[in-house]
Amino acid sequence: MIRLDRVSKRYPDGTVAVQELTLEVGRGELVVLVGPSGCGKTTTMKMVNRLVEPTGGRIVVDGVDVTDADPVALRRGIGYVIQNVGLFPHRTIEENIAVVPELVGWQRKRRHERARELMELVGLDPAVHGKRYPHELSGGQRQRVGVARALAVDPPVLLMDEPFSAVDPVVRSQLQDEFLRLQDDVRKTILFVTHDIEEAVRLGDRIAVFKQGGRLEQFDTPAAILGMPATEFVADFVGADRGLKRLSVTAITPADLEHPPVVRADDDVATAGAELGDGRWAVVLDADGGLAGWVGHDMLTGAGKVRERARRMEAWVELDDSLKVAFAEMLQWNAGWIAVLDDDRYVGVLTPTTLHAALRRSVEAEAKDVARAEVVLETVQNA
Repeated sequence: MIRLDRVSKRYPDGTVAVQELTLEVGRGELVVLVGPSGCGKTTTMKMVNRLVEPTGGRIVVDGVDVTDADPVALRRGIGYVIQNVGLFPHRTIEENIAVVPELVGWQRKRRHERARELMELVGLDPAVHGKRYPHELSGGQRQRVGVARALAVDPPVLLMDEPFSAVDPVVRSQLQDEFLRLQDDVRKTILFVTHDIEEAVRLGDRIAVFKQGGRLEQFDTPAAILGMPATEFVADFVGADRGLKRLSVTAITPADLEHPPVVRADDDVATAGAELGDGRWAVVLDADGGLAGWVGHDMLTGAGKVRERARRMEAWVELDDSLKVAFAEMLQWNAGWIAVLDDDRYVGVLTPTTLHAALRRSVEAEAKDVARAEVVLETVQNA
């Protein structure tokens, strides 16, 4: 969808902003450009819509060489979101969103309907916000308007230049969540610039790490960049805590789980105690295989049903949640283990040991290009 082939930008004073950059963004993919200030991220983005003209190489968007296109028409067909939004202060929110549809000749009724549709899409109430002006909105709301305006004529490509960096951390996290939900719905091809590696990891399908002088150091998935930095520069940039960051992009899989003893809520206490044997505790399931709690060996005495003795299980996550979510649950509930559910069905548990093993296994699987279930970890016992 977007292809940069040996693209360079050199200024008259000899400064090289981007050099020999080859990079491709697939249709519906979100690629994040990340790196220190002055490394050529924003210059690269601006060359895609010709706000900056390349001095070498080719840039192709949806099969069209951008240097052959009319720059004004090109920009109207590419959504563009910037850090400080750039809304027109004298226009209402609805009018701001409808700017590009107006420029390309849409009729008033169609512009009005599209603006209202997009406000709802980004989580704004058209009846409440449509007639307001930018100064009457919060920073986070203005960023939502900026995204809506970029989507106004349904462009296949979005360029986003640090769109969430001007808001506080809480609002920024909310905007990132909302943006991921939105991308699931609209599946645009997106080139996204940030200097924040955590934002890059959270949002990107792939990440391009730039170095000073516009050099591309690594272009890969978030998990690969965190688990296998290609160069010392990338390792330093993503940080010594890259293992913790990788937790957020590593999903729980069945291969990561332990399977402790299980008893049924409708079992007799004596029967359950006998089944547990020397075990210290067991997971309690209902008749449908759902999680009903847990029970300790010393609680299985006397008469009655297991459900009368079971303790509520607060610490649980869904299969396919990230290891970061699982780790957070362990810390929140001070739990030595957490249950893992597939919808409402219990499938196993994670412990701190198995969580660490899952992280190691994901790195090994990426390095060897095999499924995580095929990885055998070296330990003190089997080394």
